[in-house]
Amino acid sequence: MFKKIFGDANEKHLKELRLLTEKVNELEPEFEGFSDSDFKKKTEEFKGRLKDGETLDDILVEAFALVREAAKKTLDQRHYDVQVMTGISLHKGEIVEMKTGEGKTLASTMPIYLNALEGRGVHVVTVNDYLVRRETNWMGPVFDLLGLSVGCLSGIDSFKFNPKGKPDDDEVSIEYENLEKIERNEAYEADITYGTNNQFGFDYLRDNMAGSKETMVQRPLH
Repeated sequence: MFKKIFGDANEKHLKELRLLTEKVNELEPEFEGFSDSDFKKKTEEFKGRLKDGETLDDILVEAFALVREAAKKTLDQRHYDVQVMTGISLHKGEIVEMKTGEGKTLASTMPIYLNALEGRGVHVVTVNDYLVRRETNWMGPVFDLLGLSVGCLSGIDSFKFNPKGKPDDDEVSIEYENLEKIERNEAYEADITYGTNNQFGFDYLRDNMAGSKETMVQRPLH
């Protein structure tokens, strides 16, 4: 009886997610003909609108539609509706559980891109150094097309995504294929930084013990 009167809270939430996802879908034809330069121009437009007072929620639908199109163009992969719904939930600060194979990595690109537009840096945490390098190489082309820079933290090394970059070693494994070595602070200056919880956590602790600001690597927290 309680549910009949007040409704199911979870179902209401899912309905809201579906409505936003439908709006994202409606924009697909508009972005399908975009050239490479159009994606970057749209990113600059979003940044300008944020500076003019719009919020991330105001541009969410357009930004998600743009990311979907970028993924189609670079990876030949299209976000399913459930992945769009996942992206919306992550942006709202919620926890989402997805089964193996449902596309967590692709789903994450939407909220990553949206929040990176503020220019304060986005940290993407995964479970080991191999996945850090793999995810950076795999999703790097999407963010590169959108005009955003990507860095990653792998052990004591730091890299940036450099499409078609030449590896230092000709026999380097595929997850290093488009990674160029950089300084630690440069990886944190990227729009998006992939790493493990250990890397982010220990860099934070080291920064708090640094003798000068010049030796600190992380940006101010947001």
